Amino acid sequence: MTGSSRRRRIVLDKERRAAQRHGQSKEDPMRHATTSPEAAAAAQTLFRVALGGVLIAHGSQKLFGWFGGGGIEGTSKGMHAMGFRPAKPSAILAGVGEAGAGVALALGLATPAAGAAAATTMGVAASVHAPNGFFATEGGLEYPAVLGLAAASFTIGGPGPFSLDSLTGHVLDRPWMRAAALAVIPAAIGIQIYRRRKALANDTVAPDSGSPVEEG
Repeated sequence: MTGSSRRRRIVLDKERRAAQRHGQSKEDPMRHATTSPEAAAAAQTLFRVALGGVLIAHGSQKLFGWFGGGGIEGTSKGMHAMGFRPAKPSAILAGVGEAGAGVALALGLATPAAGAAAATTMGVAASVHAPNGFFATEGGLEYPAVLGLAAASFTIGGPGPFSLDSLTGHVLDRPWMRAAALAVIPAAIGIQIYRRRKALANDTVAPDSGSPVEEG
């Protein structure tokens, strides 16, 4: 074998080994994966249904007085005291934002809208608790913030394969719907915070002692 042939063979051997290493490196992530797509989908579904159940329970407290809640009238009084006016529609909106969105999330139906509704409701609730700090034990924003972020994650990522959205061909879960719903969340939260602060500022300027709770 001539020197040039030997050098050519060495080069070819190096190229072959390099190609083999490159192929192995591309296959490694799949070969060493510890979670199957089915398991990931099941975990996503479990989390989605659990989140929906929590939201349904809290919304039912506000709308129907279940689970020790105050119902519409009791929630309206709380809403008025916190600066959400008019109080009764605010109470209904909060209840539907939790219970209605919770049902839709649990079913995986219209997930972008459901996630956005829940995230907005929880975001506004978090703003009320924010002056108390972060931890829930101190009355802080921890709990509603986590629920809101969880709901927003489904707006971004969708409900998964085990859902009514998947069963219906994602008619109510298009990519543009996810983008639009995600954009609405901070805008809707900002509007509600502004209206609340304005109402509380008006209460400070002209205290309304002894007036009945707003019904409108």
